[in-house]
Amino acid sequence: MSPKNPSPKKNNDLNSNSTAKNSTAKHASAAADTSEHFSQGSTSVNNTGPQDTKGYQRTLLISFLIITGYMFIEAIGGWLTGSLALLSDAGHMLSDAVALGATLMAFKIGEKAATHQKTYGYKRFEILVASVNGITLIVIALMIFYEAIKRFNSPPDVATQGMLIIATVGLLVNILVAWLMHRSSNDGGGHSHGADTDETASDSTEKTDAKKPVNLNMQSAYLHVLSDLMGSVAAIIAALLMMGFGWIWADAAASVIVAILILISGYRVVRDSVHILMEGTPKGISLVAIEEALIDHSQVQKVYDLHAWSITSGFNALSCHVVVDSEMSIYEASLLIAELEQRLTELGINHATMQVESLSHQQAQGHSDALVCSVADRPVNNAGSHHGHSH
Repeated sequence: MSPKNPSPKKNNDLNSNSTAKNSTAKHASAAADTSEHFSQGSTSVNNTGPQDTKGYQRTLLISFLIITGYMFIEAIGGWLTGSLALLSDAGHMLSDAVALGATLMAFKIGEKAATHQKTYGYKRFEILVASVNGITLIVIALMIFYEAIKRFNSPPDVATQGMLIIATVGLLVNILVAWLMHRSSNDGGGHSHGADTDETASDSTEKTDAKKPVNLNMQSAYLHVLSDLMGSVAAIIAALLMMGFGWIWADAAASVIVAILILISGYRVVRDSVHILMEGTPKGISLVAIEEALIDHSQVQKVYDLHAWSITSGFNALSCHVVVDSEMSIYEASLLIAELEQRLTELGINHATMQVESLSHQQAQGHSDALVCSVADRPVNNAGSHHGHSH
């Protein structure tokens, strides 16, 4: 599809300016309808930015105070009763308290504005804390395994009645904290801003509920509490078995079960956080679906050098080269960018940078048809950069 009334000067401008997106604001005032179109496009992108974490922070603070208070009670109870299940659960509650505090601190630091040195701000710090939480879970699981093996060889006497009481109260405490965090996650962790009408807010809620991103940092803290809840359940079962059947080894067996659950949770958190740190394709994002959505536009002929990654949980970024069939002015390319941004927003992309090129451009002609760029296979010029790259 050929653009209307392209001027020669503007045609030449396209090849000299690789990023047409940056010129959108300059040309938006040329016409009222165009300005309105740009405004709508940019608003949709901004509204799907990083999540508001105020609700998360409030929940984390309450949970931190509850967990820390009962941790001391359970530790003293485990020492007095001689129960490894209670002591391991108290140790895990200590890690819960540290994890909740670190998560709260990560959200606070993540609110800091972007700088010239950190252009995306400090949002990635949340992922660093999540990975540390996951590693902590794995270490705790291994420590419980080690102590449980020693208990199997020489099981000590355990005050089962006191163990049962303390474990039951601990279970109730963990259920309360887990419920608070689960409710906060379902609510999105925050509240909406602006003077939207009830109907608009309702429609927005329905759309976001369908694809609500999971905050990895909050999830890692929640898994800490959930695995601790399982520890309380295992301690209760172990106490009942020892009281009813005299199975002294049940205390160590319960600890092993808890350790396995903690190990699985820790592995998942570390796996997901490393995936984000390695700038892997975000969960729920399909590069093929993105390519199809872009090429479906009548003016787009090809998409290449497509990269998609997460800055933090729920904030996905993308960059790519878009090839058009004919020569296009910067103004017309800006209109195209706005339309493509809207399509990407619907696919879960919050921040997009697209380079528009003509099909006759040297970069487009010399590039392979591969959607994902392989830098190692690209020729290198004398300046040491790869042909076709302007990253």
